[in-house]
Amino acid sequence: MKIALTGIKPSGIPHLGNYLGMIRPALALAKSYHCLYFIADYHALTTLHDGAELRRNTAAVAATWLALGLDPLQAILYRQSDVPEVMELAWILSCFTGKGQLDRAHAYKDAVAQGREISAGLYTYPVLMAADILAFGANAVPVGRDQKQHVEMCRDIAIRFNHAYGELLVVPEPLIQEEVETIPGLDGRKMSKSYGNTLPLFQPASAMRKQVMRIQTDSTPVAEPKVPETAPVYQLYRHIAPAGAEALAERLRAGGTGWAVAKEALADALERELGEARARYEALLRDEAGLAATLRAGAERARDLATPRMAKIRRAVGVR
Repeated sequence: MKIALTGIKPSGIPHLGNYLGMIRPALALAKSYHCLYFIADYHALTTLHDGAELRRNTAAVAATWLALGLDPLQAILYRQSDVPEVMELAWILSCFTGKGQLDRAHAYKDAVAQGREISAGLYTYPVLMAADILAFGANAVPVGRDQKQHVEMCRDIAIRFNHAYGELLVVPEPLIQEEVETIPGLDGRKMSKSYGNTLPLFQPASAMRKQVMRIQTDSTPVAEPKVPETAPVYQLYRHIAPAGAEALAERLRAGGTGWAVAKEALADALERELGEARARYEALLRDEAGLAATLRAGAERARDLATPRMAKIRRAVGVR
């Protein structure tokens, strides 16, 4: 079976956009691929410099994957920092990556445009991402269209390495997930912690409902017909409860149904979708030792894949 690999950076607590845009479709891949899911804690260091917070976020991300249905006996769940082969491979790959290629990376260009300070970690971020993929021979990497460049850069690096040493690295293909770019936040923009418009995934039901009621809507009177397709509250409802989406849309188009009704419907749908998972998430976080053991076991399985590959790479480049 082919290998699919995906990761999430623990720079914050997972939110609804992470779930709908990345986690849920990534979990579905387990039906067709041998899946690796990793927590990209080294990547998080480009923006997060609080060790205690990083540890909390890492535990939250691990508990999120497990609470939402990841089976650690079937798929592999691990922490990036527990697989040292990834960092070793990143250095080797950096010697096959041109400065011009890194200069074209979207994250770097955006940081320059915003006048942000550029660390070496941010600049070489695509190389570490390539190592995350190539260390395990992943065939497919699920990404949004706006992240496709990362996989394209990984492919270029792998091809350059293989040209020098033979076909040692699997050249991965991107699996484009269109939904990643279309999950709206409270203000209608793409849901993102950088915008402060997220719905934390496992917040208490009362807090979730309160935030849902804050989702921006237009000022169309209750009695008037509405256009549901352009409203963030309906867009979210359609993702969470597709079976009931058209019925809600018809009520909104007909008039006589206000946006508050749609928000209540969304809050109810979120509780149906996430209520049981929230209980599992809270239990997982309470069992710190069990969660740590699950990550260690996942790292051992991940290293079983990476170690023989790295032995061949070391031999090829001449360091063994």
